[in-house]
Amino acid sequence: MLIAGIDEAGRGPVFGPMVLAVCCIRKKDEEKLIELGVKDSKLLSEKERLRMLPEIKSVVFDFDSVHVSAREIDELRNRKSLNEIEAMRIGFLLNNLKEKPELVFVDSPDSIQENFTKRIKNYLSFDCIIKSEHKADLNYPVVSAASVIAKTERDNEIKKLAEKYGNIGSGYPGDEVTVKFLENWIKLNNSLPVFARSSWDTSKRALNKKFQTKLF
Repeated sequence: MLIAGIDEAGRGPVFGPMVLAVCCIRKKDEEKLIELGVKDSKLLSEKERLRMLPEIKSVVFDFDSVHVSAREIDELRNRKSLNEIEAMRIGFLLNNLKEKPELVFVDSPDSIQENFTKRIKNYLSFDCIIKSEHKADLNYPVVSAASVIAKTERDNEIKKLAEKYGNIGSGYPGDEVTVKFLENWIKLNNSLPVFARSSWDTSKRALNKKFQTKLF
């Protein structure tokens, strides 16, 4: 049996892309992922993820990823929820696999897990069993493997932005470095940086703060 796991990185940040990754493996080879020590990428250090990445790619049958840019997220959110956007891109990843899995485990962002399964199936071109579960990245090694790929690629994108624009922090709204960078950028440029998600409340608040200061 060919099984697949899917996870994302960068769903919540105000900066940078959301990255989704898929890993496929023969059920009989799943033990190899456990032996590698794969787990939810948030529980691994950057050093551990980087060490593990090539090993994961050599063990799995197939893998792929897709990056959804800040601008694309903003454009799609005019018509669709973030959960729907994620389901669309998961469908894209699964449809593009060389060999289709019989069983897919997905980390579900929907509060009702079954609803996310229904969303994904709307975008699939083949039949398979989809199990959308909360904390799937903790419970299934193949999802953990996808989590490591997604997180590593997302981190690389943030590093590229930092090299070009300076220290932007992690990109998350709770990061003071990120918020300070955003406010300073707006102060200097009267607009959001191209890698910021304008539909995020963090961006709207920073713009409003600048506007209110001007009025005062």
